[in-house]
Amino acid sequence: MKKNTLGSLIWLRITRFTHQSNKLSNEFLKQYDLTAAQFDVLIQISTYEPLTQSELAEKVTVTQGGISRMLTRLEKDKLIQRKQEWKTKTISLTTKGRKKLDQAFKAQLAFQSSFFEDCLTKKEQKTLLSLMSRVQKNSEKKLSKNR
Repeated sequence: MKKNTLGSLIWLRITRFTHQSNKLSNEFLKQYDLTAAQFDVLIQISTYEPLTQSELAEKVTVTQGGISRMLTRLEKDKLIQRKQEWKTKTISLTTKGRKKLDQAFKAQLAFQSSFFEDCLTKKEQKTLLSLMSRVQKNSEKKLSKNR
């Protein structure tokens, strides 16, 4: 096996951190009866509602099939509602969904922030944010070229 490039090592670290962060978030969010993926979906719906299932699928890391099953569960739990308007079905939060998101939001934000605040200075956090923003924008350009 050839020696890893610096870029591939960075990518592996980001991938591992994301995986570990999701595992820890799933454990943390159990107290709110949510998974990290459900939390993300509720945040996206809250931010962009009303939106369609395909619009939502583009904003989250869940597959189209996975999003369909998740929405069915969230609707069964009365956290979201799907409304048919002509040929378009839109998704919105219910009052119960908004309350659940409000309960979990601050705690989840503090939990996620602690990964960085516990080991990086403010200056290092700002540098990391700047660098990751540049990398993300570059990947978005590549993604839009492939469409």
